Amino acid sequence: MSDREFGGNDDLSLPKATVDKIVKEILQNEPGMTFGKDTRDLLIECCVEFLTLVSSESNEIAEKDAKKTIGYEHVKQALEDLGFGDMVPHIAQVASEFKDTQAKRERKQTKIEQSGMTEEELVRMQQELFRSATEKFNAGPQESTEGS
Repeated sequence: MSDREFGGNDDLSLPKATVDKIVKEILQNEPGMTFGKDTRDLLIECCVEFLTLVSSESNEIAEKDAKKTIGYEHVKQALEDLGFGDMVPHIAQVASEFKDTQAKRERKQTKIEQSGMTEEELVRMQQELFRSATEKFNAGPQESTEGS
C-alpha cells in the first residue's frame, strides 16, 4: 500500500532534521560511518509507508470495534496482524514511559489556583457577589429624573 492509494498526497513526509538527529544518535558508536542524503530520503519514504500501513490497519480494526478513536490496542493488533508482533513489547514499554512522563509533567494552574486565595475566601467573595447582584435585581430599574 502506498500513500498514492490514500489520495495521492505527496506531501506526506517526516522532518529531515529529526531523521538526521535519530540516525546520528544511532551511528555515534560507529566511527567513520556516514549516512547519505539519498539514503535518508529513502528511509523517510519507508517510514511514511510504514506509518501509513499501520495507521490504515489500525483504523480498520477500530472501525470493526465500532470505535471512532484509534487506541493503543488497535495499533498493537495491527502490528501483530501485519507481522510486526515482535515490536509490540518495545512499543508497550515506550507507551508506558510516555504515560509516566505525561503524569509527572507539571500541570497548569487553574485560575482559582492562580488567585492565591483560599477556598473559604473564594466562597465568601462569591457569596458577596451573589448578595450584591440580588440587591441590585430586587431594587429594580433606577429611573433617571434628570432631563425630564
